[in-house]
Amino acid sequence: MTRKPWGVEFTAHPEEVAALRRAVRLRLVAWGLHELVDTAQLCVSELVSNIVTHVGIGTPGSLGISMNGTHLRIEVRDPDTRALPTLVAAEVDAEGGRGMALVDALADHWGVRLHEDHKVTWCELVAVLAVPEGHAGGARGAKAARALSSYGESEPCTTIRRSRLGSMAAGATAIDVIADLLHWLRAHGHDADDILDRAQTRFEAELEAKRTP
Repeated sequence: MTRKPWGVEFTAHPEEVAALRRAVRLRLVAWGLHELVDTAQLCVSELVSNIVTHVGIGTPGSLGISMNGTHLRIEVRDPDTRALPTLVAAEVDAEGGRGMALVDALADHWGVRLHEDHKVTWCELVAVLAVPEGHAGGARGAKAARALSSYGESEPCTTIRRSRLGSMAAGATAIDVIADLLHWLRAHGHDADDILDRAQTRFEAELEAKRTP
């Protein structure tokens, strides 16, 4: 399937956010990236809302999406090179103030490119193009199923069974995986508590994305 870069210009207004979300949904469905629709829409909402809030209503901007290898890249352009996106801590149930903190939790990467007369705020989401049948939880669930079924064993991951993943043993294996990862992170100089907090934030943000209409 050919996935040519797509873009659209807009004028920053609160009501434009919903229209851009719908446009992104239609494009991603056409590209077969159903699993990314909710998360991509939420990222677009936050990026465009940042322009409305911090640059100003009526600001001309543009939205573009493209494939970068196995990643979906979202870019939002505006003419203000001074109002840079920043991470601001906010409560999970707060009505506002999430901004780039939510994008940071949802996206695999994000950043800002400064040009002489404009800036581009971008983020990337992993595009899982094929999801094995029979796994709950979508792409993330399928990836977890493969990891759990092959952890500590020599049999290939193609032998995954729903009943096995639904058993109590799967929960114990998941704990082993997490604990081993924390040991590895600590041994390599990472803050394990920080990684856990970020993982929990991303998990909650993705649940919220699925609930957002």
